[in-house]
Amino acid sequence: MPQVNVIVGHIALEIPPIMPNTVPCYLRICHALGVTHLQEGKQDGGASSSSGVVVQVREKKGPLRAAIPYMPFPVAVICLFLNTFVPGLGTFVSAFTVLCGARTDLPDRHVCCVFWLNIAAALIQILTAIVMVGWIMSIFWGMDMVILAILTGYKEQGIPQQL
Repeated sequence: MPQVNVIVGHIALEIPPIMPNTVPCYLRICHALGVTHLQEGKQDGGASSSSGVVVQVREKKGPLRAAIPYMPFPVAVICLFLNTFVPGLGTFVSAFTVLCGARTDLPDRHVCCVFWLNIAAALIQILTAIVMVGWIMSIFWGMDMVILAILTGYKEQGIPQQL
């Protein structure tokens, strides 16, 4: 029976199917969950003795999450530091990097729209920091900024991405 390898972001899962025709079921489940990109193919370019299907899943980001700018690493670390101690401040600073030309995952949106999405995220973090939700969101937002900065550095240097 074929085995299904599901790659979600940087996590690979091997799922052995219970019945011979369950691979299409996995694909339908991924589609129902809102997966935007599925890629099927044989393991090791088809040269392996165990025929398996590799399913690659790309994260579907909402507009606020997709508006996080790709910044230089030092700026991203400063924004993480600011978000850790003053919730929303680092996100507010990162909004201005969009006006300075930082790239985001929303290429079809105007720069001003992406700027205001980042300002909205900062306000949400500030207003909900009272109940700790905004503070936690702010720290995770800063961590995402650093991760995006690291990934951008790897892409520019041509280094394979391993996180």
